Amino acid sequence: MEKLQDSVNHQMNIEQYNGLFFNEGKFSQVEDILAIEVALSIAVNEIPFTVTMQTPGNEMELVRGLLFSEKIFQSLTEHPVIDILEKNEEGFISAVNVKIPTHFILKDFAGTRNVISASSCGVCGKTSLDDFGNEKIYNTDILNPSLVEMMFEKVAGQQKTFQQSGGTHAAGAFTIDGELLNMQEDIGRHNAVDKVIGYLINNNLLSRAKCLTVSGRVSYEIVSKAKSAAIPFLASVSAPSSLAVDSAESAGISLLAFCRNNKLTVYSNPKQVANNHPEIITGQVNNKTDVKKFK
Repeated sequence: MEKLQDSVNHQMNIEQYNGLFFNEGKFSQVEDILAIEVALSIAVNEIPFTVTMQTPGNEMELVRGLLFSEKIFQSLTEHPVIDILEKNEEGFISAVNVKIPTHFILKDFAGTRNVISASSCGVCGKTSLDDFGNEKIYNTDILNPSLVEMMFEKVAGQQKTFQQSGGTHAAGAFTIDGELLNMQEDIGRHNAVDKVIGYLINNNLLSRAKCLTVSGRVSYEIVSKAKSAAIPFLASVSAPSSLAVDSAESAGISLLAFCRNNKLTVYSNPKQVANNHPEIITGQVNNKTDVKKFK
């Protein structure tokens, strides 16, 4: 079995994606570089510990630091063997097992959601990654991209906590015509989304929600939440990860990112966004940027 210490560490990995760029009412083809996001499953002595979302590379340091900061294994002199259990289709490490003598393990973690689920990561802390599934959201609506800027302005106008503290994220749910159904703030992006979905459910509004806006970047978990709520449009002021784009494409979600200053880029399912360029494609560029990967 391959040992993690034998793998070459590398710096942040990137992939190149096609996008549909909207600026001043016009669309054009762009190629953007996105950070890669993958799930890493960590087991200790073959007992599932946690799943964390990460950019591939330096997994040995990630595992050691995580176990240390969570007070599972804090020896400074003992160096455990870390076996690579799985790699994904692209050759990135997706599962490892850490072999630690039992007397070095400082607290029990078996069968629990061991890592405190950080407000910035809705997946981190789970011991397995939920099945995303192959079902697509049924949608016949077409989004007018000119409404997106107004959606973010409506949310920003109600961000009272952010206006006072500068320390919260926001999520908003809108109808296809741009009517704000609900907005919520939280220190965590994922929590804000959960609060919005919860409000929609409690007030029988979920079926009217067609677009979800979020502050900050878009990760796999945000896309997963939008899919669970059957919301076909997801818009963010910041960048998406590679896994977010791939997941949105397979879920039938049009993912719009870098939505600011009356500009945006559509990274998936562009035919659901009103445009006069059906020839423009989205998705991963076939000729990838030169990135190092585990092989």
